[in-house]
Amino acid sequence: MEEAFFIRRANTEDAPAILHCLATAFEPYHASYTPGAWLDTVLTRETVEQRLGMMHVLVAISPQEGIVGTIACAAIDPSEGHLRGMAVLPAWQGRGVAEALLLAAEAELASQNCGRITLDTTDPLQRAMRFYEKHGYRRSGTTHDFFGMKLHEYVKPIRLRQCR
Repeated sequence: MEEAFFIRRANTEDAPAILHCLATAFEPYHASYTPGAWLDTVLTRETVEQRLGMMHVLVAISPQEGIVGTIACAAIDPSEGHLRGMAVLPAWQGRGVAEALLLAAEAELASQNCGRITLDTTDPLQRAMRFYEKHGYRRSGTTHDFFGMKLHEYVKPIRLRQCR
């Protein structure tokens, strides 16, 4: 039987577990990241607290294991939301956690009337790229320098619910 999990908004007490989740999930890619890109991806105690203050951070919780996944989102202007920092512990990958986190973040951004969502990812994260594409995200063609790495922007328009 699949172990259950639930999604909730993170709080400052979750910071150490979020850091653990990010570092563990991204460890297989550590050698492919520049030092600056690595620190910006897995965060520090200070930067995770900044993210918790500036973004809507969600966590997936297993009642037995605690935090097993995370994602952050924020409206960056009146019509656009942005996703950052999706990570799922390796033992929980492929079990629906990433999809549940993504759907919860998209719902949060839709509730803020964002008509499109952007996210950025790096070349080593091919599995993540396929996951995002499966969920309707497409490369915009825009790339940025991310501490010496190429960062690819993905975009997804979202349908806003009309009030009746």
